[in-house]
Amino acid sequence: MESNVDRWSPSGVISVSELNRRVRLAIESEVPLMWVRGEISNLKRYDSGHWYFSLKDTNSQVDCVMFRQKAQYLDWRAENGMQVEVRALASLYEPRGKYQLSVENMRRAGLGALYEAFEKLKAKLQADGLFDPQQKRALPRFARGVAVVSSAQGAALRDVLTTLKRRMPTLPVVIYPTPVQGEGAAQKIALAIDTASLRAQRDGCDVLILCRGGGSIEDLWSFNEEIIARSIYECAIPVVTGVGHETDFTIADFVADLRAATPTAAAESVSADVVQLREQWLQWCGRLARAWVHRFEEAMQKLDYLSRRLTHPRERVLERLQDLEQWTLRLKVAWRHEQQRFGWKTQSLAQRLKGAGVDWRHFEQQLNQTARYFRDSMSRQLESKQAQLSYIQTHLNALNPQRTLERGYSVVTTSNGQIVRQAQSLMHGEPVSIRFAEGAVEAKIHTVLPENR
Repeated sequence: MESNVDRWSPSGVISVSELNRRVRLAIESEVPLMWVRGEISNLKRYDSGHWYFSLKDTNSQVDCVMFRQKAQYLDWRAENGMQVEVRALASLYEPRGKYQLSVENMRRAGLGALYEAFEKLKAKLQADGLFDPQQKRALPRFARGVAVVSSAQGAALRDVLTTLKRRMPTLPVVIYPTPVQGEGAAQKIALAIDTASLRAQRDGCDVLILCRGGGSIEDLWSFNEEIIARSIYECAIPVVTGVGHETDFTIADFVADLRAATPTAAAESVSADVVQLREQWLQWCGRLARAWVHRFEEAMQKLDYLSRRLTHPRERVLERLQDLEQWTLRLKVAWRHEQQRFGWKTQSLAQRLKGAGVDWRHFEQQLNQTARYFRDSMSRQLESKQAQLSYIQTHLNALNPQRTLERGYSVVTTSNGQIVRQAQSLMHGEPVSIRFAEGAVEAKIHTVLPENR
């Protein structure tokens, strides 16, 4: 019976390199890509961008490597002592025979469960229609007032108020202070949104900003609660979220009518810029003034032109009378010239007619001669054509195949109607047709004789 060693090496001996290569292949084929939890220790970051560290728990540890192509996409800084979860592939570093994990991705421990809960709630709310783009409401072009739900001590609220004051100092702002993280924060935020929705008409607010500063996923987790999503969806006025940084997304962002990248951007989206409006107003005023000046100048030029064309009715009548006299005079002169020209032409034609003296007898003789010429010409032409026809008929009769057959010849054709011109083109037993001057017969080839016989 063949042993495992014999199967690996028929000679029973392999090199260290071959051993490490086979162990690496065995590990990589048996251990799948998976998430592993542990504590970071001995973390070293090299200038090449590669990370080397150990991942340990109470009883064991394993060496890890995270290459630059993967480490550069990590948006947080890993440190020794952190509890993390790595998505890694078990392998063996062949030159040193060192077992290690090749890390593809890394996250802080516990984020996997949070992300799973996030995706589960997101799928549920999407199925309920809370993310439907058709349900999103447009923000007012010029808001009458803005309601702000945020922490009273947070930098996000200060950014929102500073931006609104800079862009539209006269815009009323109603603040609903509430904790934005910690235990029970989600219920308090939802209550503040519901209160702002109920008081919107009385406070004169037609848009609401929900904001807070940046933080970790745990810090922002209150905005991933279902109670806040329901409150945003049922709010009587459009809701703009400015939660965290530009890369942070929460469930509240998906439900809101507009998601802004930052609290400052949220304030900019609900307020018009008074400086920009003033500039636009000045531009419009200038364009309107230039348009009126242009229209006034055009009207003055048109009035000038019409005034030059305007004359007294008596002068216009006199001008028309003068035109009538000129046309009458020209008509008289033209009529007199035409009468003279017609008289001269009549006299000329009369003199020519008298000098012509038409001889009808001479014309009759010419007509008779012409008729005789045509009759003789037609007779000669007819005789010529008859002679040509007789000649052509004689040639056609000579070329008629039937005449050839009548002289004792025959025509041999194959079964598909092809005329046989060479005996060598026929095969033994091939059927042929033989046509004579009278009738035809079917035959088969018995023997094909050579050409020189």
